[in-house]
Amino acid sequence: MFDFAQARHFMIEGQIRTNDVTDPGIVSAMAQIERERFVPASFQTVAYADRDLPAAESGQAGAQRSLLSPMVLGKIIRAANIVASDRVLHVGSTTGYGTAVIARIAGSVVALEDSETLTQEASKNLSGVPNVSFATGPLTAGWAPGAPYDVIVMEGAVEELPEALSAQLKEGGRLVAIVGSGRTGRGTLFRRTPAGLSGFPLFDAAAPILPGFAKASAFVF
Repeated sequence: MFDFAQARHFMIEGQIRTNDVTDPGIVSAMAQIERERFVPASFQTVAYADRDLPAAESGQAGAQRSLLSPMVLGKIIRAANIVASDRVLHVGSTTGYGTAVIARIAGSVVALEDSETLTQEASKNLSGVPNVSFATGPLTAGWAPGAPYDVIVMEGAVEELPEALSAQLKEGGRLVAIVGSGRTGRGTLFRRTPAGLSGFPLFDAAAPILPGFAKASAFVF
């Protein structure tokens, strides 16, 4: 039988701590949450591998979406500097693994997906977690009914950020996303200021672009 507990331990020691994700709250959450419960059955034995994983089996709704690798997810959450009083919007929550980690350290979390199928899967996986609520709608629109947020965590890459998202942050609030496509991506921390969002790149990272966040193709003669 596959030893998931051992694989989770190796993930923590080989991927998380070695990449400067040493915050006790994040490490404790990732050491305890069973990631294999959040991935399709055919991928459970690689649930703790250093790779992105599809959110659903091939051919099923959500199969084109990804759970980010544990290392990249950990670095994004660490960059957000979440504290126990924070209200967090998790954009691109897929099946809820990242939401589960955030919920261990935040006051409350809204898990946003554009797919009702993924929302239902996350809701099932996080049944009984009292500080998580679920929303379905375009990711680019955020979730205004729950705003304002202290933190917005985007589990995926973006090429541009819609104004709707920054408007849902409190003054001084933080937004963390991977900006750029492919290997040009940079994990970036934004803060909302009176003049708008001010961003600072923190680390290199590659991730799939979230739906709706690719730049529109420019017309070229």
